[in-house]
Amino acid sequence: MSYSVGQVAGFARTTVRTLHHYDEIELLTPSGRTASGYRRYDDADLDRLQQILFYRELGFSLEEIATILDDREVAPSEHLRRQHALLTGRIERLQRMAAAVAEALEARTMGIKLTPEEKFEIFGEGYQEYEDEAQERWGGSDAWKQSQQRTAKLSKDDWIRIKAEGDEIMRRISAAVRGGAAADSEVAMDIAEEHRQHICRNFYDCSYTMQRGLAEMFVADERFQATYEGLAEGAAVWFHDAVLANADRGEGR
Repeated sequence: MSYSVGQVAGFARTTVRTLHHYDEIELLTPSGRTASGYRRYDDADLDRLQQILFYRELGFSLEEIATILDDREVAPSEHLRRQHALLTGRIERLQRMAAAVAEALEARTMGIKLTPEEKFEIFGEGYQEYEDEAQERWGGSDAWKQSQQRTAKLSKDDWIRIKAEGDEIMRRISAAVRGGAAADSEVAMDIAEEHRQHICRNFYDCSYTMQRGLAEMFVADERFQATYEGLAEGAAVWFHDAVLANADRGEGR
């Protein structure tokens, strides 16, 4: 089969103008032409376009892509292995960044008082970007004031312990989701309850209603969503639903 330039643009979610440009610079020359001179692309052309778009997404220039793809000593399967390695590395870096940002936001929400050096040491990079957001949203609340009072008495070792407890909750979420536990199962609700108690023990009195509000952030805020999705696919919605199920259980609904 062969495809028109418009069809290929639609398949690849790019533009006809881009495909014309790739043809002009001989990066992607269509394998055929109609009698009227219109471009026609075959399956091999689509495979090459896929390779081009992968490398573009990874930040390679068109010149670099041409050099890579025109290397006759590299088999198509090797290109896929390279791309898989590059994409995996990027995903891991983004997940670490998302986790750092989410931890920083939650930490700020809970009133953490540490030096910049200690924040980097305990929570990793990325905390500064959203450091003021939580205070802007909740700075006038009783929960914020309570967390400020409690956290003022915590030591660095306390924060390391709290971070470890939070990591364990995240590990349990990952294991439960990957193990196929339902969001309204006892396992899921117990994890949600531990999350609530973790907040109550260390920061402020987190009611079921307040935890429901936090759960909405897990799915509404893409930063929190990315953190939970980094644990397992569907984990953000799963934990959101687990929190709601646990709240219903706790309130006797």
